[in-house]
Amino acid sequence: METQSVRITVDAVVFGYENGHISVLLIKRKYEPFKDKWAIPGGFVLNNESLEEAVERELQEETGIKINYLEQLYTFGEPTRDPRGRVVSIAYFGLVRPNAFKIYASTDAADVQWFNIDELPELSFDHKEILEIAIQRLQGKITYEPIGFELLDKKFPFSDLERLYSTLLSRDIDRRNFRKKIINLNVLDELDEKVSKGSGRPANLFQFNQKRYFQHKTEGIIFEI
Repeated sequence: METQSVRITVDAVVFGYENGHISVLLIKRKYEPFKDKWAIPGGFVLNNESLEEAVERELQEETGIKINYLEQLYTFGEPTRDPRGRVVSIAYFGLVRPNAFKIYASTDAADVQWFNIDELPELSFDHKEILEIAIQRLQGKITYEPIGFELLDKKFPFSDLERLYSTLLSRDIDRRNFRKKIINLNVLDELDEKVSKGSGRPANLFQFNQKRYFQHKTEGIIFEI
């Protein structure tokens, strides 16, 4: 029987949402393979760390970003995916507000940059496939979990929530039906505050009630858009 020779890496797909646009954080590789090409942040897992510790370390070392929670996405193990040999990668993904971080490149990264997901450069390894699967997961997840509320201001007009969902789902939404569904979920508090945007009438502000959402979740009430 042939002796196994497999190395483990982790990759971090970090999406950013800001002003109605979705971006992804990429690094320019400093070394071969794919020197000077863009890639998803990541690297090899050290012997003394967990997968979660490894992905958090690699992300912070290469981009300066520290995220408390990254969700495991998928395992990529095509035998020829890495020219250095048999390398299996466990990919993670997260969603942040880019302006909340100061990014900088170090260790194996020559540069780091946010890219609009509609204007991506050529990617190293199988990172195009990883990114496509991450986008599909994000669009699926936002329909059954309120992962997008943290991307809005603490107090927001309902139109900002509509724009967020329309952007993340990459399609127009039925505004009246969407509003009805969200209101019926009873996870928003309508505040006695208004904001003026443009020439239209002042709009009421809302706030996400996380405590009520988790209470609904324990009771088996489904969040579904």
